[in-house]
Amino acid sequence: MEYFTKWPEAFAIPNQEASTVADKLVHEVFCRFGVPLEIHSDQGRNFESQIFQETCQVMGTQKTRTTSYHPQSDGMVERFNQTLERYLAKVVEKRQRDWDRHIQPFLLSYRSAVHESTSVTPAFANFGRELRLHANLITGIPPNAPRSITDYANDLRNKKD
Repeated sequence: MEYFTKWPEAFAIPNQEASTVADKLVHEVFCRFGVPLEIHSDQGRNFESQIFQETCQVMGTQKTRTTSYHPQSDGMVERFNQTLERYLAKVVEKRQRDWDRHIQPFLLSYRSAVHESTSVTPAFANFGRELRLHANLITGIPPNAPRSITDYANDLRNKKD
């Protein structure tokens, strides 16, 4: 979560190993937005590891952390995580195999909503403009929507009969 603009990033990763987290940050965040001056995290082993510390050092990024056993000191991130968890609990299938597919649509919605503390959307605060939206990007394609031209033509024929 970028503290000034309230711009969140979230990714599904196969594990919480420091190398996985560092790689995801470098390739998905730093390569897109540039290298940050500072990263603030909890005291999870992955963020306190030598690999993560060296990644920050090589990138010229100062690493800060929350107080031990005091997650309230990072309340904004904790609230965001709770919001994401509640959203996923409502939209994932019963077997919970598709949760990762719902993260990016959630982020689009979150980034496009006015944030209470800034009175603007995270997108506007970050880019100086609103994101262009289409309802299907957020809600997904309806389950009964045709998947191909052939399916669409068959649906039209069936409706005609």
